[in-house]
Amino acid sequence: MAKEIDGKLKLQVPAGQANPAPPVGPALGQRGLNIMDFCKVFNDKSKGEQPGVMLPVVVTYYTDKSFTLEIKLPPVTFLIKEALKIKKGSKEPGRDIIKTISQSQCKEIAEKKLNDLNANTVDQGMKIVMGSARSMGIEVTN
Repeated sequence: MAKEIDGKLKLQVPAGQANPAPPVGPALGQRGLNIMDFCKVFNDKSKGEQPGVMLPVVVTYYTDKSFTLEIKLPPVTFLIKEALKIKKGSKEPGRDIIKTISQSQCKEIAEKKLNDLNANTVDQGMKIVMGSARSMGIEVTN
């Protein structure tokens, strides 16, 4: 018989640096989950990622207080900043253009992130990536 799901929890945790401090500890503790087990499992699974990168995690916890993790790729904005080698987006997006990104770069990011995006095709994912870039003050070029 399958375990009964008690709920799901979404967190953003730095890769390889999960610890019992907030936000992890309180979020798991109030649901009665073992915080140290989560930290060990998450740190082992996120070893391959660049240290310190914020990774979205979906924790599915069951009535017997066990849990499973689904670690997703870094956010689109992080991938855009990494591709353009910038620290942050514009303070006034829409008025102040800080950099340009090509559609081919957007396509690469969309292909990489497609499983986590709310899109069925790469072209739809590309539109999401281009929208994120525009909201950061980055111009999309051909």
